Amino acid sequence: MSPVYATFGLEPATRVGAVLADGGYQVHRDFVDFVVDGSPLLFRLADLDAVSPLASDLPPAVLDAQVRALLLEDEPPLPGGRFVLYGCPECADLGCGAVTVVIERDGDDYRWRDFAWQTGEHVDLDRDGYHGTGPFHFHGPAYRAALTALLDGTTDAPSRRVLLIGPRVGLLAKLAAALRGIGIGADITPDVTDVPARELRQYGAALIASEPQRAALRATFAHTGTVLVDAPAPVVPVLVAQLQQALDRAPDDRRRLTALTATPYAAEIDVTAPGRVQLTAYRVDRLRRTHVRTVLDAVLGPGHHRLPLDPRTVRGEAYLVARTSGGVLVAAVRGASARD
Repeated sequence: MSPVYATFGLEPATRVGAVLADGGYQVHRDFVDFVVDGSPLLFRLADLDAVSPLASDLPPAVLDAQVRALLLEDEPPLPGGRFVLYGCPECADLGCGAVTVVIERDGDDYRWRDFAWQTGEHVDLDRDGYHGTGPFHFHGPAYRAALTALLDGTTDAPSRRVLLIGPRVGLLAKLAAALRGIGIGADITPDVTDVPARELRQYGAALIASEPQRAALRATFAHTGTVLVDAPAPVVPVLVAQLQQALDRAPDDRRRLTALTATPYAAEIDVTAPGRVQLTAYRVDRLRRTHVRTVLDAVLGPGHHRLPLDPRTVRGEAYLVARTSGGVLVAAVRGASARD
């Protein structure tokens, strides 16, 4: 009897970084995710902040070793024939926890079975297994073709560099430092009027600090494919989130968060797959001080969610930032009351 095959593919994915309230950074990581039966495998694992071992910043020799392991050309790194599919995005240490799986050959084909959350050398499948995920039987030639294409450099990845334009050197310098701190390349220039379009195409997103420049330069970027941040916020962590949102070119069915709107009384958010969502409010008062408050940190299921807000949290000039491990959305609070 012929096996029932699951389809296998690879696609670029991101673990979005963040500038934390205490001044620390959560690193931005680009990696390649596994796509099983047309859906990112990571989406099946709700509330998981992790990346695959196929990271874009790996040296070629290390990436080659990771691919060879998935092809069973190297020995498994863990007992029981287990391989790491997703690990800690900060340090990749098994002690932080990892999703592991048994990979085995079935003739010319490959099988992934016994998915589990693992924090040590051995795993208890009854306690830590992902019951209901897998097993998956992959057609050998398609499986090998997808992975070897990664070594050939034929898997496309969008640009993760941003261009910051304007005379406000202090703000842009702080923003560039924050972006670089989480792993996003950033360049600063006072003007791009005479810059060739081919150079501007190197940037996935651009932020123009001054309104007069913004109006004048829109036409310059019209045919570059670079996404402009049209309404930049005066808060560095929010600016970082706006640029991350602009860099995200994934279609809606590859995002956990697809829409965010906010009034002083409620935030409305659309979720495509279950996962942890963090919602943070940033408010700027009359003295231009920034106030930060976490208004939600919970696992949300698929669908449209309406979340009540305390108007005092978002009065005046305010912004909401919604985050999952793989995406970020920003919304200005509409109709907020006068600033305190």
